[in-house]
Amino acid sequence: MLDCLSAKTLSYPKGSFLFHYGDHLDSLGLVVEGCVDVMKEDFWGNTNLMTRCRPGDIFGESYAIRTNCALEVSLYAEQNSTVLYLNVSKMMTLCSRACEFHNQLTRNLLSVLAERNFQLGQKLEHMTKRTTREKLLSYLSSEARRSGSSSFDIPFNRQQLADYLSVDRSAMSNELCHLRDEGLISFQKNHFTVQFPSS
Repeated sequence: MLDCLSAKTLSYPKGSFLFHYGDHLDSLGLVVEGCVDVMKEDFWGNTNLMTRCRPGDIFGESYAIRTNCALEVSLYAEQNSTVLYLNVSKMMTLCSRACEFHNQLTRNLLSVLAERNFQLGQKLEHMTKRTTREKLLSYLSSEARRSGSSSFDIPFNRQQLADYLSVDRSAMSNELCHLRDEGLISFQKNHFTVQFPSS
């Protein structure tokens, strides 16, 4: 399958860019090691963290499928990272053998695209809240439900969480303290517990 899909593996040091806004992709990336951030920056350099890709996650699939579409995001190595690239056009075209592995890979790609669409819908739900407080409560509630527990870890530090929710970091930190003082949450670094307010 790797030969069939023109697979190649590249490594990136922490703090480097894999691709910049305006670049083109013909392959999707699969994170093998490390962590890759998908970021959107405006003209003035303000950053919005779209998603974080960890080992096993893929990125760039939508751009690779739409071959004439330039990247509208930048891809950044949050840690030393290794990425396996797979040619999407070859993935979407069955080989002469039409092997079951290829069929399964195509099904998996469609499943990943559906999951990515779901994740973007969740982020949109958080983003459409009017205040920083509402955005935080929406996000933390979603993470609690996803983890199946009132105590959970989030994958972001404070600046990254502010970027993800598109809010000011200082205002967000103040709101976190207000929510803690009201008894709605407790936290230690990136570990959070949501709870009913104390009576």
